[in-house]
Amino acid sequence: MFRSALRSFASVLTLGASAAGWAQAAPEPALRPEDTPAQPADASPESAPTSEIQPPAVRSVAEENLRPVETWVEAQIELARRGFSGGSIDGVRGQQSAAALRAFQRGAGLTENGELDKPTRETLLLLAPAFTQHTFSAEELAKLQPLAETWLGKSAQTALCYSTALELAAERYHASPNYLRRLNPGVDWDNLLPGAVIMVPAVERATLTGRAARLHVRLAAHELEATDDSGRVIAHFPVSIARDVEKRPVGELHVTVVIPDPNYTFDPEVFPESTEAGELGRKLIIPPGPNNPVGVAWIGLDRPGYGLHGTPDPEKVGRTESHGCFRLANWDARTLLDFARVGLPVIVEP
Repeated sequence: MFRSALRSFASVLTLGASAAGWAQAAPEPALRPEDTPAQPADASPESAPTSEIQPPAVRSVAEENLRPVETWVEAQIELARRGFSGGSIDGVRGQQSAAALRAFQRGAGLTENGELDKPTRETLLLLAPAFTQHTFSAEELAKLQPLAETWLGKSAQTALCYSTALELAAERYHASPNYLRRLNPGVDWDNLLPGAVIMVPAVERATLTGRAARLHVRLAAHELEATDDSGRVIAHFPVSIARDVEKRPVGELHVTVVIPDPNYTFDPEVFPESTEAGELGRKLIIPPGPNNPVGVAWIGLDRPGYGLHGTPDPEKVGRTESHGCFRLANWDARTLLDFARVGLPVIVEP
C-alpha cells in the first residue's frame, strides 16, 4: 500500500511540474459588477494548525465512484460536495473538519464521534473522483488585479477581484493555498500563463438534499447549520462571531434581504482602531468582488447592522472574531445564497 501511495504521489508531482508554459496574455480591465448595498465586518489574524499532506490516490472514474472515503482529504472533499464544510480543504483532521463530520454523522443517524470509523466510511461514499484538473484561461488570468492596501485605494478600484492565480484557485476549489502549493510543487504561481494546468480537489459548488427550514448559529462552537422541517441537518459551515460579547445576539432572528456580490459601505465610526478611518472623516463605497470585506454574499438579518456574509480571508473563519456579523468563507456564503430566503428563521444559540 505504501509503495502504491508513493507511485500515486509521484504522478501528482509530474502533473504539477508540467503546469507551466504557453504565451502570456495582455491584461484587460476587470468588468465592474452591479453595485448593491451591504454592511460592515472586520477580521483579526490568528494562526491555523498545519500537518502533513495526504497524497491523493490516482484511480479511474469507475474505481472512484461509490466507494468509501479512505483519507481525510477525501472526506473533506465529499463532505464539501454535500454542504458539510470543514473550512479549507487541506487533508488535515482539524477541529473544523471533525465538526463537519460530526454534523454529517448526526444527519445520517451515525455515532457522532468525528472519526472516520467503518460505519462512517461506508455511509460517506465518494460520488465522483476526488481530484480533477484546472486549466487557467487567458480571460481569468487577465482579470487578476492587485488589491489596494488602504480603504481609499480599495474604493477607487473598479472591482475587488482575485489578486493572484493561487487565490482564485484556492477559493474556487475550497482549498488551502498551502495545500494547493504542495499538491502542485512544480508550479510557478507568480508567473502562470494561459494553458497552465494544476491538480485541484474536485469540488466547486455544494449540492444540498432537502429544504432549509431554519438556520442555527452556535456561538461557542463557531458553527452555522441548516436544518429541514424534521430537524435533520442538511448543511454545516464554520463561522466567525463578534469579538465583543455584548455584540453577540442570542435568540431568534430572521433573514430580511439576500444580496449576491454586494458592495460595502466603509464607515469610519465602525473602525475606531484604524488610523486611516480617523483621517478620512467620511464614508466610502467599496466595490464588489471576492476581496470585498463582506465577500460575495450579504444575507441581512432583522437586527440593524447584523448579517451572514462572506470574507476574503477564509483561513481565518472560525479562528478569529468580527465586529458583529457572522462571517463565512466565500464558497460557503455562496452555498448559503442557494437556500437563504427572506423570512428564514436564524436561531442564535450561546
